[in-house]
Amino acid sequence: MTDEPTIGFLGCGKMATALAGGLVSRGFAPADRVFGTARSPGSREAFSASTGGAHTFDASDGGNAELATTVDVLVLAVKPYQIRETLEASRGKRKSGSLIVSVAAGVTIETLEAAAGAEARVVRVMPNTPSLVGAGAAGFTRGTHATDADAALVRAMLECVGVAEEVSEPLLNAVTAVSGSGPAYGFLFLEALADAGVRAGLPREQSQRLAAATLRGAAAMVEETGDHPAVLKDRVCSSGGTTIAAVAALEEHGLRRAVHAAVAAAAARSKEMANE
Repeated sequence: MTDEPTIGFLGCGKMATALAGGLVSRGFAPADRVFGTARSPGSREAFSASTGGAHTFDASDGGNAELATTVDVLVLAVKPYQIRETLEASRGKRKSGSLIVSVAAGVTIETLEAAAGAEARVVRVMPNTPSLVGAGAAGFTRGTHATDADAALVRAMLECVGVAEEVSEPLLNAVTAVSGSGPAYGFLFLEALADAGVRAGLPREQSQRLAAATLRGAAAMVEETGDHPAVLKDRVCSSGGTTIAAVAALEEHGLRRAVHAAVAAAAARSKEMANE
């Protein structure tokens, strides 16, 4: 594989487009080494525009097979139910030595390797929607034949749109529950915080901007200081002050318990989906 691998996306949906755009904008790969396939002309046009002119193929006119023969890294960004058929159709057509990367939820390494063929090098990825704005958080796990170099390549690709952590496959259910589904928890909390600000008298737009900036700032402090969230929380909670009163109310109404229940439910559902 060259220093600048050719990268092809089977599927030009929002996640594929975000990742491809990040690869180009961060200088990981030039647009002329990024490719995509989709049935929808609109999806192909959006993919090409976001990458500065990456070439696309019509998936309804042999484009998937044509792409498979071309690229060093084949990213599966189609619906989970399409994965097996897509991989089986590419057998014997994929470029020799190519790496397969799947972003399909719930499709296991075992399923991917069985459909891809013996000795196929596979990496499974669980991304999340903030990748669309370059603030993603992804987990990934390598298959039986994937190498250290493959893992390093996938990590570098994912870091073009956020952060990435390598985990064992059983832990991808937890990754799904924390970061895959996690943006929804953040949106729900942000909505509630903004609504509470409106109730306290703030205009809607101001309250939402303040709530969003506050959550963004809190996350940035955890990342940049490396301190435990509890330490940072305690620094805000002055004796007898407003914040400790608010934290006590959150605990009294079960915020921590609700978050634990949400993550457990998402992890359990992720495990179920892998067996469906």
